[in-house]
Amino acid sequence: MALLDIPDAVYNWLVNFFVGHGHCTRYGETTSTTLDISASIIQGSAVGPASYVVNAADLTTVTPGNAMFKYADDTYRYIVIPARNTQSRGSELDNVYKWALANNLRLNKAKCVEIERERERERERHRQ
Repeated sequence: MALLDIPDAVYNWLVNFFVGHGHCTRYGETTSTTLDISASIIQGSAVGPASYVVNAADLTTVTPGNAMFKYADDTYRYIVIPARNTQSRGSELDNVYKWALANNLRLNKAKCVEIERERERERERHRQ
């Protein structure tokens, strides 16, 4: 954020906004202990989606021809890898993992899944 070309007053307001936030979970009548949050996007705030865009701007694919789609929170990122680049799956996941570490975030590899998709035309061609 410090690298953005924004007025000092806006920068200082944003820094103040992101400091001192905590999180607790409520389930039924039970509420967990509040813990400080030192990273992540403050969900449910007007600043959240914009801060995610700024935060994730430098996360890109490492292999030409692959594409990454990011959504307005820090939960879902989709990397589209064409068949000609399937060997790049590991390096793409490793890139996201390293990016997360550099940004004080954690990537839960157990929640990462691979979905193979084939276009209808290609499927028909393979059947013949």
